[in-house]
Amino acid sequence: MSLPSRVSLSPRAEITCPYCFAELAPARIPFRCRGRAGRRAGCAPVLDERLAAYTGSTAGASLPPVFPAPGRRRAEGRAGCPHCGQPTGSRVCPECHNPLPSAYCDSPGRIVALVGAKNAGKSTYIAVLLHELMNRVGTELDASLVACDDRTIERYRRDFARPLLEERRLLPTTASAATAPREPLVYLLTRSRRTRFARERTDSLALVLFDTAGEDLRSREVRDLHLRYLEAADAIIFLVDPLQLPGARPVLGDAPVAEPDSEPIDIIARVTEALRQRHGSRPNERLPVPVAVALTKVDLLRPSLLRQSALHRGRSGTGVLDLDDRDAVHEQVRALLHEWQAGQLDTYLGQRYADYALFGLSALGGRPEGDRVGAGGVRPHRAEDPLLWLLYRFGMLDGVRGR
Repeated sequence: MSLPSRVSLSPRAEITCPYCFAELAPARIPFRCRGRAGRRAGCAPVLDERLAAYTGSTAGASLPPVFPAPGRRRAEGRAGCPHCGQPTGSRVCPECHNPLPSAYCDSPGRIVALVGAKNAGKSTYIAVLLHELMNRVGTELDASLVACDDRTIERYRRDFARPLLEERRLLPTTASAATAPREPLVYLLTRSRRTRFARERTDSLALVLFDTAGEDLRSREVRDLHLRYLEAADAIIFLVDPLQLPGARPVLGDAPVAEPDSEPIDIIARVTEALRQRHGSRPNERLPVPVAVALTKVDLLRPSLLRQSALHRGRSGTGVLDLDDRDAVHEQVRALLHEWQAGQLDTYLGQRYADYALFGLSALGGRPEGDRVGAGGVRPHRAEDPLLWLLYRFGMLDGVRGR
């Protein structure tokens, strides 16, 4: 598998709001007054109609006012409220009035779209991936992963970490955005590494994860938000449940009845064609966005794999991307797709995307027991692989061959 030239991590001329995905010029980003606190003077709260419209509720939308700061240099990051004179560093999106964390404004943001059919395991994958980046993989990479806002901290703990990792309960299927407005998870990933001249270099990027419910890709009423999100994405991770591939079911044993309209090729094609229309791509032009396509639940496959197979062995944790291993995993997953009469998925990706890679992973590492994690606990297998490949594509991770 040949790899295209990597993508630069230089800061963008514009910032993408991680909530409404509007493109923002740094000079247009307004501030929110700090407001009153104790004896400190400040503006009184008022109903923020734009924020209320975004959340669909007035609860929590009474806040100090928002004001523009024309001519402000991006690096300053502070402005004085024209009403009360108090300085503030709280920036907000001019379209939806959600807070824009300083770390997100000051670092090159990379939005990673996570897409999959219903029951593909998107929420479980997010929970495990973030936990790995905060712990084992973060230590390996000499990297820190820090939430950029309080809502990310609360949502990760409430919806992901506590039920799955502490209480060992399986996560429910992602609710449709039609019934439950969804918040993105916004993190700052920072890496320290030595350059070839023995100097220490620190790279940071803002990582935005937003999971899309399978039915949202079919509903015209709620699809527009997801299309804006996908259009703004710097990379896409497609999760494919092998149990949804008819040719794999005899190999993997009993499988639940497939959800209507859940064929992976249909999901990927629907997203791809929408992106082509939004980008104005010509019929034979391939999309430039890097795409990682991952078979989930490969723990079901491991008993039938040879011990030396790429999917059976674990990734070597050396702080770099082993490109030989990456090629081996890609080719083995490609061979499985063709063996399971799903080769058209590989063919379609090659025709529509200039840069794609195939992966095999397991977020849980074993079969669940009813609605709970198996007795061995959460034991992820290569769950970090797609993101490590994307870090390599973004220039934040070195790649090596012949180790």
